[in-house]
Amino acid sequence: MKRMVFALIAVAAVAGVVAYTSPAYGEENEAAPAFVDKIPPGYRDWKLISVAHEEGNLHSFAAVLGNDVAITAYREGTRPFPDGATIAALHYSHAPSDENNKAFGRAQSFVPGTPTNIQFMVKDSKKYAATGGWGFAHFKEGKPGDEALLKTCFPCHNQAKASDLVFTRYAP
Repeated sequence: MKRMVFALIAVAAVAGVVAYTSPAYGEENEAAPAFVDKIPPGYRDWKLISVAHEEGNLHSFAAVLGNDVAITAYREGTRPFPDGATIAALHYSHAPSDENNKAFGRAQSFVPGTPTNIQFMVKDSKKYAATGGWGFAHFKEGKPGDEALLKTCFPCHNQAKASDLVFTRYAP
């Protein structure tokens, strides 16, 4: 008899926890945010996808790196990218190289200057369904960008639907 009472109490406790943590009828669970708040470990060891030079207000250089899942998808032309693909863009200011220019005899050489930010795209089609399957991240000095900044990522990337929201082409 004591076992039966204990089992009924345990079942009631579990049911209570489930009822407490589940949304009420008609409510929906809050969607996952469209941004990533942690820098993926080991990203500096990823392979090079391409480099980028952006003019205008950004006036920067970037090394665009991909994890193994992203690199395989690029090489095989797989679109949409599979879940687990992660792309990093390491941005640096655009700086003239006095040392190189002396060797060339004129001003023509530019190199990456100080780091400006690191950006990531993480593919998880379920978690980030509301933003085309991609989670976005922006880090400056190791700190994640604020929500207002990150909310600008998807509308811009959504213009690149033909390439699964990715701007960078693979440069083998």
